[in-house]
Amino acid sequence: MTATARKISEEKTTVDQLLAEHGMIREEYATLLKILGREPTLAEFGVIAAMWSEHCSYKSTRVWLKTLPTKAPWVICGPGENAGVIDIGDGLAAIFKMESHNHPSYIEPYQGAATGVGGIMRDVFTMGARPIANLNALRFGEPKHPKTKSLVAGIVSGIGGYGNCMGVPTVGGETNFHASYNGNCLVNAMTVGVAPANNIFYSAAAGIGNSVVYVGSKTGRDGIKGATMSSGEFNEDSESKRPTVQVGDPFTEKLLLEACLELMQTDAIIAIQDMGAAGLTSSAVEMASKGNLGILLNLDKVPLREEGMSAYEIMLSESQERMLMVLKPGREAEAEKIFQKWELDFAIIGMLTDTGHIVCMRNGQKEIDIKVEPLVEASPVYNRPWEPTPAQPEIPAGSYPLPNGETVLTILQKLVATPDLCSRRWIWEQYDSLVRANTAQGPGGDAAVVRLDNSTKALAMTVDVSPRYCAADPVMGGMQAVAETWRNICAVGAKPLAITDNMNFGNPEKARIMGQFVGAIEGIKQACLALDYPVVSGNCSLYNETSGNPILPAPAIGGVGLMADVTKAVGIAFRNEGETIFVIGETKSHIGQSLYLREIFAKEEGTPPPVDLAAERKHGEFVRDLIDRRLITSCHDVSDGGLLVALAEMAMPRGIGATITQTGDAGFWFGEDQARYVIATSKPDDIIAKAKAANIPLTKLGQTGGKEINLESKSIPVDALRTAHEKWLPEFMN
Repeated sequence: MTATARKISEEKTTVDQLLAEHGMIREEYATLLKILGREPTLAEFGVIAAMWSEHCSYKSTRVWLKTLPTKAPWVICGPGENAGVIDIGDGLAAIFKMESHNHPSYIEPYQGAATGVGGIMRDVFTMGARPIANLNALRFGEPKHPKTKSLVAGIVSGIGGYGNCMGVPTVGGETNFHASYNGNCLVNAMTVGVAPANNIFYSAAAGIGNSVVYVGSKTGRDGIKGATMSSGEFNEDSESKRPTVQVGDPFTEKLLLEACLELMQTDAIIAIQDMGAAGLTSSAVEMASKGNLGILLNLDKVPLREEGMSAYEIMLSESQERMLMVLKPGREAEAEKIFQKWELDFAIIGMLTDTGHIVCMRNGQKEIDIKVEPLVEASPVYNRPWEPTPAQPEIPAGSYPLPNGETVLTILQKLVATPDLCSRRWIWEQYDSLVRANTAQGPGGDAAVVRLDNSTKALAMTVDVSPRYCAADPVMGGMQAVAETWRNICAVGAKPLAITDNMNFGNPEKARIMGQFVGAIEGIKQACLALDYPVVSGNCSLYNETSGNPILPAPAIGGVGLMADVTKAVGIAFRNEGETIFVIGETKSHIGQSLYLREIFAKEEGTPPPVDLAAERKHGEFVRDLIDRRLITSCHDVSDGGLLVALAEMAMPRGIGATITQTGDAGFWFGEDQARYVIATSKPDDIIAKAKAANIPLTKLGQTGGKEINLESKSIPVDALRTAHEKWLPEFMN
């Protein structure tokens, strides 16, 4: 007869202590008792608390996430699996997702960021794809904050260390600084992979009696309570949570990647799941739940790297580089041989059952016996109270003229040297952006472009959001984040196909914060519908605040698009002298929430620039057609900093200047109106004719040439701008 593990009442820890440690409320505990019909063991409590954590269950956000558009003819798999899958033709699929590792990265910057990169790559290759590119979105506190420099150093090093060792290029991203992130940085990691469209792997278990197999690294005590830690606010004791951060080994993950892809060339795998948040708990429960089956695990069979680990610790460890899979009967030896070749652990730790329960044995005792369906179905879902963000006042375009003694060019030089507009070269030069030799355009442009093997095709990808817009107007901010990825992908000549999102917000139990989330979801929804640009995967990271101080909301959007002919891709740099420069789209001098307002006048106020989704679609399609016809040589969307900053960013890469014949005030040059692109062309008459025929707003700005930017009888050397642009970050970090 099997012995039974001790109940919580027999442990030294009280229920109240456990609830506090695991972020569970009394009402949820009452539901737990109802499901079990008895008092739980410590291991059972840990499993249910992890599965019901905000990080794993999305209990505050599920009702709203369901409203997002997720379908299109090219979508093979939308949200609900490890990553989203879209058809890119020729029998191939792109598989991609973005996830956060915010809390761990603040506590332990290097490992937090590194394991964030490792985790998102596993989500992609779990589904059968070889990762071809990584991107990231990073947000740090103000530069003068005492932790900012060390966080930047550790996080950038962690991202580079893991991605570089994996042999996956890091090709794009964004980095911002703001005081709201002083106590809670954001680290969002995105991976894009490619797989045969007819060989995608999913996580639903099948086949009663089939083996449940553990592969990869051994299990240790790192990362225990990681999901719980990521489901609560920080306070002054956040540093004490260091043991909850996982420790990564990219060399082992590289072996795991190759072993999994080799096994995937056979037909031995029925289901496979990455052990991510909540480790063995989430992978086992999710596989059983999706397959409507039970699962029996013998935890004595789990490969361990530490002695005396309890069932609770084994089930909740978030040790990295591990997978759980279900194999076809009789294929175990074949699979084991592959993993032994790659020097990885392989262990049959259980089997699928018809009981509908997850049962876990340890040292001859039944430590866990929970019915899977009620565990999943009873997962809390909250329709939390929310309140809309109060509307900000409109700021008249002429309200903030140039300060006395300044010209638009002196202001331009100051803006390109600010933390949010300066060059990120110091960051991206620490990443290998060229490994695999398929990177056609890497960091520093609007979107990265990565060629597909043995093809003229390429994928374009980008990550974008403007948190200051989202704080002022969450609906417009969410809309703009989607539109920005659309523009960046169109600007290189690719057709945008789908997005992944990473919803970074504060405490959802506060109506004001929940209102930000609800508004951002509405904006994302409207943009995705208008642009035919569905959401196929995503992640929510809540409770991003410290001692009651929330972050600026950051619903980061990762976009992926397709190019039929990579040789037609254009970049942002002016390529030739004597070409005509145009701006596509209307310039209405909107300065609310602009960087001009923030950096020159120290004001964060006003409405963000309105987004006209019809114009976004029309202008983006027009630009793509120009690129496809090879009518333009360079293209750059207008975003942070406005029109003149965009022009400077086009001049600096090759040192080619411009003479600007268009005149305007500060609002004209630094306003951040949307749906705009700056283009350079040697065929201006063709552009003018096409814009007129399509009823596209088009304004001639001037002509490329020389080594200076000349404007209104003033000039500034491009080298002077480049020096200002390049020096801030290295000087800050040194």
